[in-house]
Amino acid sequence: MQAPRDLTAFIAAERPRLVAAMTLQLGDRAVAEEVVQEAFVRAAARWSRVRELDSPGGWTWRVAHNLATSTLRRRAIERRVQRRLEAQDAGRVHHDPDPIAGERVRAAVAALPERQREVVVLRHYLGHDGPAIAAITGQSHDNVRKLLQRASERLRAVLVEETRDVR
Repeated sequence: MQAPRDLTAFIAAERPRLVAAMTLQLGDRAVAEEVVQEAFVRAAARWSRVRELDSPGGWTWRVAHNLATSTLRRRAIERRVQRRLEAQDAGRVHHDPDPIAGERVRAAVAALPERQREVVVLRHYLGHDGPAIAAITGQSHDNVRKLLQRASERLRAVLVEETRDVR
């Protein structure tokens, strides 16, 4: 489908000024071009009404301006979230006081049967409670409790035995 001549002429006439204006507003030409493109897509979808307005360029500028404002808000939110996540991560840096013991625990957990390993990870690494683990795994709460109990016994036995061997 080909665009009406007046739409094509409108876009050709308005695009350079609109891209320049949005570049000033956004500070990024590539993003400005995307915003302007979207504004023209919206104008084209409503062209039969937009072309009858006193200022089709003004209408298109307003659409582009609104899109640019949304883009700037989204960027600001993304920056705030990123700063918060970085601050949280900085506070969560885990320094294993005994890397050898940490490796033993990881190896012991890896040696567990799959279902026991799954519930141990969900409980002790991800912090889910019994009912949540049951919902996630599709098992009954009692079965989750039994799996956690067996896994704990097995881990205790393996890790206590390894500790005796090291001494």
